[in-house]
Amino acid sequence: MKNEQPWEAWSTETLQSFQTDFIAWYEQEKRNLPWRVNLDPYRIWISEIMLQQTRVDTVIDYYYRFMEWFPTIKALAEAPDDKLLKAWEGLGYYSRARNLKIAAQQIMTEFNGQMPQTIDEIRQLKGIGPYTAGAIGSIAFQLPEPAIDGNVMRVVSRLFEIDADIAKASSRKVFEAAMYKIIDRARPGDFNQAMMDLGSAICTPTSPKCEECPIQSYCLSYQHNTMNNYPVKTKKLKPKDVYYIGGIIENKAQEFLLEQRGTAGLLANMWLFPIEEVTKEQFELLQKNWEKENQQLMLDFNEEPLVAEETPDLFEEFEQVVWQKRSLGEVTHIFSHLKWHILVFYGRQTGVEQTAENQRWIKPADFANFVFPKPQQKMLDLLKKEQQKR
Repeated sequence: MKNEQPWEAWSTETLQSFQTDFIAWYEQEKRNLPWRVNLDPYRIWISEIMLQQTRVDTVIDYYYRFMEWFPTIKALAEAPDDKLLKAWEGLGYYSRARNLKIAAQQIMTEFNGQMPQTIDEIRQLKGIGPYTAGAIGSIAFQLPEPAIDGNVMRVVSRLFEIDADIAKASSRKVFEAAMYKIIDRARPGDFNQAMMDLGSAICTPTSPKCEECPIQSYCLSYQHNTMNNYPVKTKKLKPKDVYYIGGIIENKAQEFLLEQRGTAGLLANMWLFPIEEVTKEQFELLQKNWEKENQQLMLDFNEEPLVAEETPDLFEEFEQVVWQKRSLGEVTHIFSHLKWHILVFYGRQTGVEQTAENQRWIKPADFANFVFPKPQQKMLDLLKKEQQKR
């Protein structure tokens, strides 16, 4: 048939043989993961959200803690925001955690506290897209629905030599058509998880282990030695560089000043040392002009700051802070679309402590009670390294 897709050319016998071989491999090689111990849709849902943009090895400890703190959908729906974000601290993409709580509240009010069991209803939940709905539906409820993520698109693109650009949303329907054709309708959950495991362990982005692949005899790119041509993917735009100065300010009570971010936007409601955006030119000037010879923190409150005349002042709002003669160093952190550069300075509060509504003086022993994003953790690590030099 003209313009017939490769998966459409498979005979019934080929399809059945493929599914049998693939599921047999999965049963033998599947990863032992905590969310696979049963088919509880809540456990599956939480794991799939955590695994977005995050490695399996990283997720496991977070998953155990999350399930301990919020063992049921009801517990999640009623979770205090601070505790929820604390459970997520370090995983990044914090909107995922906030959306989980909203979705849990939806389940309690709209679905009588039970996870919905159709794809359309699952898709109504906040933060759940086609992939997560497919994963929950197929694994928990055995719905013959594909769960298509980057791993699956890579496997399928090589299996059938698909030229569709996986970076384009419009390409998804091509992979959906292929997956609906080849998915094992008797065991869709196992099939989708087999795809995930294959993409993670064997059909990797670079240097795929084709000799170990259980479906190599069905794979067009293996037969034609074109594995490295797939998947087709346009490069992501480089994250935009944004420059900040960060102030680690300590008072005579050995407390540190923290600021809570606003209720919307990046790192909403989280706590950081004060940061202030500067231009790239100001950032580079500060890097250049602050002394670096003095390797110890100066703990004398009478120590005078030493700043080159052309260097901009640090944090005009903190007038009674004496700054260390050099920066503690630079931390960087990449978000999906931004790359933060933070040049960190240590200062001592010498006068009256005037704080805004979103600021608090906190002892290090109490830091565990606050939700710190990665940039804050990295700034704190710089300070700890300096303190160890004393």
